[in-house]
Amino acid sequence: MRYISTRGDAPVLDFEGALLAGLAEDGGLYVPETWPQLSLDALRRLRGLDYAETAFRVTWPFIDGSIEAEDYRRILKDAYGAFEHPATTPLTQLGPDLWALELFHGPTLAFKDVALQLLGRLFDHVLARRGERIAIVGATSGDTGSAAIEACRDRENIAICILHPKGRTSEAQRKQMTTVDAANVLNIAVEGDFDDCQDLVKAMFADQIFRREVNLSAVNSINWARVMAQIVYYVYAAVRLGVPDREIAFAVPTGNFGNVFAAYGAKKMGLPIRRLVIGSNANDILTRFFEADDMSMRPVKPTHSPSMDIQVSSNFERLLFDLYDRDGRATATAMRDFRESGALSVGANRHGAARETFRAARFDDAETLAGIKRWQAESGYLLDPHTAVGMLAADACPEPGAAMVVAATAHPAKFSDAIQAAVGEPPQLPPRLAAVFQKEERYDVSPNDIALIQDKVRALVSATAGGNS
Repeated sequence: MRYISTRGDAPVLDFEGALLAGLAEDGGLYVPETWPQLSLDALRRLRGLDYAETAFRVTWPFIDGSIEAEDYRRILKDAYGAFEHPATTPLTQLGPDLWALELFHGPTLAFKDVALQLLGRLFDHVLARRGERIAIVGATSGDTGSAAIEACRDRENIAICILHPKGRTSEAQRKQMTTVDAANVLNIAVEGDFDDCQDLVKAMFADQIFRREVNLSAVNSINWARVMAQIVYYVYAAVRLGVPDREIAFAVPTGNFGNVFAAYGAKKMGLPIRRLVIGSNANDILTRFFEADDMSMRPVKPTHSPSMDIQVSSNFERLLFDLYDRDGRATATAMRDFRESGALSVGANRHGAARETFRAARFDDAETLAGIKRWQAESGYLLDPHTAVGMLAADACPEPGAAMVVAATAHPAKFSDAIQAAVGEPPQLPPRLAAVFQKEERYDVSPNDIALIQDKVRALVSATAGGNS
């Protein structure tokens, strides 16, 4: 499998190259040159397989030629052995045609673990074989940071720096990142919002001298391997519900478009998904696009669902690339114009093509809290605020006759304040989350200054060059 940039002006890479590169040198995102196909018979043959073996069969075409098959099977079993539920991503039925796909049974209780537990091990395997070290820099709106740190902590060949927007994550999300005591980990609270953090990461990748100096790589969903790993749970859930002999739709709460793009990837591979429903909070740039071809940037509003407090959705570029018939130059021009003007419109034909697959709906904080209260009262099922947005979107955009599966992206205990406000009492903390509240935090605070943050990354790389304690 070869990987190409959405902007058409970066080297074509194999899987190993795309894994280590993260962002393409031209500022684009890597995507597979072609989508491998899962036939209907191949989907049926996945029935009854465990998660790790399903992951192997679904993702092997993306990796074949870079890692030995038995090594990859071992990596997958190790990655998903870290999850507390034997099904890894279990389904819970909430109505006649409604299921929650629970993606929060990994070490940090959020869906990012599903990809990052694999990604950390892939990095380890590839770097050990090559005798190389990398510096990972990532931005987080809440959950990616802790999942990435958990996956990369104490690894000899990795130094990891995570940027989060100061004061704009939940307390639990922040503490999961900042209480990790590992010499190869640096947390920085940036005085700004998530989009500022994400722009800093992209600027570091665009600085070719710095990029090569520290051997920069990425764990955000700009890294193709993240998206690849997330494709699996859509296939796994669909097969368990009877696909391809039953129709299915997915509702996904999303801000950065990575999780729902993985579902789109599954559809491109042949999974017969009738519809993908996007749930937005008050930061509704994606909903405005799918409703009215209006992708215009607005100030980020803090909400009860902070992981979705985003106005520049990085992974949308991967969909845009397809909407522009995989024309890298056209995609690059559209992205440049978007950055310069703060607005993007793709025209009636491309927008119509997007609408064939996607629907979207937005919900403010009051509606989100009411949704948490409603499902808790009706079914006894407690939703985190992000999953509540997904449930509300599924309700607003029904697909009669299809099994509707909502991505349950985080454990409700990570958002205690929102749960307290919704149902009148805080959620019970799982032991692994309760433990972080007893630990000392370690993080730097920095203004939104690229030079200052690059110096901090250099210092981390220098301090860990001799191995981690």
